[in-house]
Amino acid sequence: MKLGFVSDSLGGLPFDALLDQAARLGVQGVEVNTGGWSTAPHFDLGTMKASAPARRAFATAFADRGLEVIALNANGNPLHPTDPRQADCLRDTIRIAGELGITTVCTLSGLPAGSAADRMPNWVVSSWPPETQAILRYQWEDVLLPFWAGIADLARASGVERIALELHGNQLVYNVPTLLRLRAAVGPVIGANLDPSHLFWMGADPLAAAGALGDAIYHVHAKDTFLNAPKQATTSLLETGSLMDIPARSWSYITLGFGHGEEWWRQFCYRLKMAGYDGWLSIEHEDVMLNGLEGLEKSVALLKGLMPTKPAHYRPQGI
Repeated sequence: MKLGFVSDSLGGLPFDALLDQAARLGVQGVEVNTGGWSTAPHFDLGTMKASAPARRAFATAFADRGLEVIALNANGNPLHPTDPRQADCLRDTIRIAGELGITTVCTLSGLPAGSAADRMPNWVVSSWPPETQAILRYQWEDVLLPFWAGIADLARASGVERIALELHGNQLVYNVPTLLRLRAAVGPVIGANLDPSHLFWMGADPLAAAGALGDAIYHVHAKDTFLNAPKQATTSLLETGSLMDIPARSWSYITLGFGHGEEWWRQFCYRLKMAGYDGWLSIEHEDVMLNGLEGLEKSVALLKGLMPTKPAHYRPQGI
């Protein structure tokens, strides 16, 4: 496996300083945010789209430091009913990735409105009352499947081999069954960005998810979640409080090892290997209580101590 981090983890640093820190930390690459819900401080989508010299300079900055571009990440809602810019960002990101020879793009499935007359995204999380089923039918059959069939065609035409969808709340694809349903409909260009932090707060088991996804795992975000049991006991894990008020929330994103310890992350890496995954662990720091650079340093140190990096070679002796 290889180790890197998401560029927005150090969103306050200029581009060159970001890459200098990556080299200092001893990681092998950086996953770069391109837009959507990110201000993309390290990637000007318009300039990169229009300028071949800008794309060459971007790639050279990585190569000069011995770093790789892990993936481009357009982490928005490409199915938003009133904001087409997020779908445009995804399409442009795929085209630019192809121009740069980057074969993986990370994104989210998107979440449409509940009907053609609605103007706000609608996430259905129960099977009752009965209108929920009408909403899901509209969202999947009328919006999601046609959109992603077109995106898959664009990816193939652009030379992008893998679109890694983050299993994320407030998206139509948020767990193993929904990912596999879309993959079956659209084809193997679609796979999972397995981020355990979201599965934790939705009540799923990332270890079991790794086994269930198997070769559909295309990318992994290394991010942890703090489950605040006293608050969860009365609030549940359906949490709408401020992301900045950690003590008041039933769950919060947290630096690696502060929510789940070294033993859990060791098992996670091994389960990934069991599932056939030997790709990137891309740290995504979203802990509002720890400094971003300090959080990355602690996360890198944790994963370096436990992630497998070399090919297996043991075989029983022929006796």
